[in-house]
Amino acid sequence: MEASEAKSKKQGASRLCCLCNQRRAVLKRPKTLQQICKECFYDVFEEEIHQVIVKNHLFKSGERVAIGASGGKDSTVLAYVLSELNTRHSYGLDLFLLSIDEGITGYRDDSLETVKRNELQYGLPLQILSYKDLYGWTMDDIVKMIGLKNNCTFCGVFRRQALDRGAALLKVDKLVTGHNADDIAETVLLNILRGDIARLSRCTSITTGEDGPIPRLHTYAYFKKLDYFSTECIYSPNAYRGFAREFIKDLERLRPRAILDIIKSGEDFRIATSTKMPEQGTCERCGYISSQKWCKACVLLDGLNRGLPKMGIGRARGGVNGDHKMETKKPASATKSIESKKCGSLDF
Repeated sequence: MEASEAKSKKQGASRLCCLCNQRRAVLKRPKTLQQICKECFYDVFEEEIHQVIVKNHLFKSGERVAIGASGGKDSTVLAYVLSELNTRHSYGLDLFLLSIDEGITGYRDDSLETVKRNELQYGLPLQILSYKDLYGWTMDDIVKMIGLKNNCTFCGVFRRQALDRGAALLKVDKLVTGHNADDIAETVLLNILRGDIARLSRCTSITTGEDGPIPRLHTYAYFKKLDYFSTECIYSPNAYRGFAREFIKDLERLRPRAILDIIKSGEDFRIATSTKMPEQGTCERCGYISSQKWCKACVLLDGLNRGLPKMGIGRARGGVNGDHKMETKKPASATKSIESKKCGSLDF
């Protein structure tokens, strides 16, 4: 009887948070293998982010910083934590929420409602840019033309450029995006499978785009993706990333630290000095950063407008970047066409 009670007490004690020894542990951190309670997790998580910011000198007082806000878990956590730390540690930053509306009925319109709630909760000005305003197309329109197979190429290229254009409209000094560790591990693996040396060399970096108009800061934390919390785009059932995601999940079942190990491998990659990297220039059509005559967004957009949506998919074989003749009529800059609009509570 006494042995049984002692065993029960021992098991109960082992379930206590290893940091405060008061509250029940609710999770085991893959990074440290510590069993901790919810309250202590919040404390260490926020403190670790603060230390990364300080150690890497990510911000300067007085800077204007845009937070990429999709309405998903990662960006919502980022908005909360950065707003909280900015107040707690007196960073002196002017923070803004920046959202992109791809025009996906039943997906993005719902998540934008979350972003609008974040605007009220955190008291941060919100800027929303749409594909329709920037490119004249919604993703619903694009999918009707090209189908489900290659639509993610359009969405990814357009969204990245849209974020940069939005950041330029807000006149910010830096753009911050939030990710979970699954995302980063998937990106490392995808760049290896594609043989994309240029992206592989920077995909785990905290800061990218220093040579561009606006540096982009990438924050990630280990949040396990749960299927019943999935916010995957309805148009991405056959996305290449999905196959990498399933492979990584299989690895994680065999080795729980697999995701962190992949990220660590990505951080330790070194590109040989003899490797020829693409030279960064600017797009002749829209002025966006590009290593080709036309940026990828302009190539894709030209194909859509000419009724040839697959023209820009894969490696360039035709068009201006493939030395074949292409229409050269230069459209008005998407940024210039909307820079006079009111955006939320901001007036440009």
